Amino acid sequence: MKQISIANDIIPVGEFKTGLAKWLKSVRDSGRPLVITQNGRPAGVLLSPEAFDQLGHSKSFKESVQRGLVDAEAQRVFDASQLKQELQKRRSSKVAK
Repeated sequence: MKQISIANDIIPVGEFKTGLAKWLKSVRDSGRPLVITQNGRPAGVLLSPEAFDQLGHSKSFKESVQRGLVDAEAQRVFDASQLKQELQKRRSSKVAK
């Protein structure tokens, strides 16, 4: 996700409501999020669909790595030959179904 431009990417909710299409296009074209304020305080953030997807993938990846580290510490790991045997066993059981 791109960095927020303080001068261009923070707007009050009233300005957002009156120029909705313009702001949606701006977020899509710039790739930068838009901070929407209400009563001078941040009230929401508008992201492009791509930036939103990136957040999900990044979170999922980090969680997957964390699970792997926990498994490694608990010695729930396979060496290469064990992995090969396990994969062959799983493939065989799928073919048999």
